Amino acid sequence: MIDLIEGKVEEITSSYIVIMTNGIGFKIYTPNPYVFKEHETTKVYLYNHIREDEYSLYGFKTKEEREFFIKLLSVKGLGPKVALPILATGSVTGVIDAIDRGNILYLKKFPKVGEKLARQIILDLKGKLIENKETKVVNEELESVLESLGYKKPDIKKVVVEIDNTLPIEEQIKEALKLFVR
Repeated sequence: MIDLIEGKVEEITSSYIVIMTNGIGFKIYTPNPYVFKEHETTKVYLYNHIREDEYSLYGFKTKEEREFFIKLLSVKGLGPKVALPILATGSVTGVIDAIDRGNILYLKKFPKVGEKLARQIILDLKGKLIENKETKVVNEELESVLESLGYKKPDIKKVVVEIDNTLPIEEQIKEALKLFVR
């Protein structure tokens, strides 16, 4: 199987990119093609989808994004054409939180995800999705600060998932306090 491709982005459309490498153009479906830049050399992590009548490549900027996509595919009745828009329109941490909390309404906002499929996603994936280690360390630091300020753990967990973990810890604390006030 092809795990990774590096090459020049030749074409960008609303649903896929074409990467040229060694004279071959690979059509790769991706959650958000516009994160790539035309005529720029890039690295894309791939998922190979092979069926009797189809051979498709799905590409991702990070390994973590690809792993989440593969976990979504493990859900009964959920194929790549449904999983891709979930990654395109939702944040990975938001989707994981919705699954862990059993939030059917959040999952139903994605294209082609109805009540039945949303329940199946929760049934198949609840408790099986692990955050990446770096995010977990940052979240633990934020959680301990909020706990020392007197907030309860269940309330902290709800607020932490809504905060951008790429912000400096001081900004994350400010955002968390704003969320507690509302």
